[in-house]
Amino acid sequence: MFRYQDSHILNDKMRNKAMDVQGNYDAENRNILMWNRHNGVNQQWDIIYVKDMPEEPKKGEWNKDFNFKVDTDFHVVTKMASGRYLDFLGRNLVIKTPNGRRSQLWYFHQPSKTVRTRVNNQSWDIASSGRSSNMQYWSTNSGWW
Repeated sequence: MFRYQDSHILNDKMRNKAMDVQGNYDAENRNILMWNRHNGVNQQWDIIYVKDMPEEPKKGEWNKDFNFKVDTDFHVVTKMASGRYLDFLGRNLVIKTPNGRRSQLWYFHQPSKTVRTRVNNQSWDIASSGRSSNMQYWSTNSGWW
């Protein structure tokens, strides 16, 4: 039997054990296990009942968690003196002079919570599965980076 208490999911049979994200890593596909309760953030959970969940924002509405309008075209403009637009060369994100091309159009995709290009609907990504500092666009996945 399980109980929810003080942001922890506890097991009645295993005293002082709490549901835990293995290794304290906030990464996709981490194992969940029962571990000695230590009150770390990797053992704290919220319970959201389906009927209490807010509706997802629709096209043109603000996603307040991510601060983007849903499925609405935008440009990303550097604040440097040039005012260049975010674009790409190959797969790498670069800045370029505004040129009216679709490669400079971006939008927030609500279902995946990603920023995508209008060219091929691929998402912003950190190269090498997040082990690089290079920004690129890539097929949308659920990686934490």
